[in-house]
Amino acid sequence: MKSTPAFILRNCMLWANNDQKLGQFSEVGISMPKEKTESFRNGGMIKERKAAMGYEVDDLEFTMKAFDPATIKLMTGKPGTEHPFMVTGALVDEDGTTHSAVYTVRGRLISPDAGSWKPGDPAELKCMVTQNYGKLEIDNQEMFEFDDFNFSVGGVSQTDDINAALLLN
Repeated sequence: MKSTPAFILRNCMLWANNDQKLGQFSEVGISMPKEKTESFRNGGMIKERKAAMGYEVDDLEFTMKAFDPATIKLMTGKPGTEHPFMVTGALVDEDGTTHSAVYTVRGRLISPDAGSWKPGDPAELKCMVTQNYGKLEIDNQEMFEFDDFNFSVGGVSQTDDINAALLLN
C-alpha cells in the first residue's frame, strides 16, 4: 500500500473515429456500468430487498472547443453504424509512478449540440455517444468490459452463469 496519493488524473486525450482530438476538447465523461435493481417485498418479508436485474450504461459525453466537421459527420443515424471512440488518461502517483488508463468505446454519435453562438466566444460542440461496447484498462489490466450480452470485471464474467442457463455458451 502506498503512503502517498495515487492514480491522480494529470491529463487525458480523446480519439473520435481514430481521429486524435489533441487540444480540441475540454472535457469527457466516462460512464461506468451501474447495476440496475428492482425493489420488492414479498410475503413473509419484513423489509424491501433490491434484486439485481442487469446493468445500465449512460452515454459517453464529451465537449469540443470548436465546431469540428469531422466529429459532426460521425452522426450518421444509420442503424448498425458504429464508430470507435477512445479516452486515454495519465494517472500519476505522488511518488512519480505514471499509470496508463485506456477507455475504449464503440457506439454512435446520437446528439451533437452546437449550443448558442456569440461573437467573441468560442463555439462548443457537446456530443453524446451511445455505448454498445466499452472496456476500461489500467496499466493493461482489464477493470471492466461490457457489450449487450456480457459484463466482466477484472476479466471475470458476471453473466456467464445466466448465459449458460440460456444455453448460449
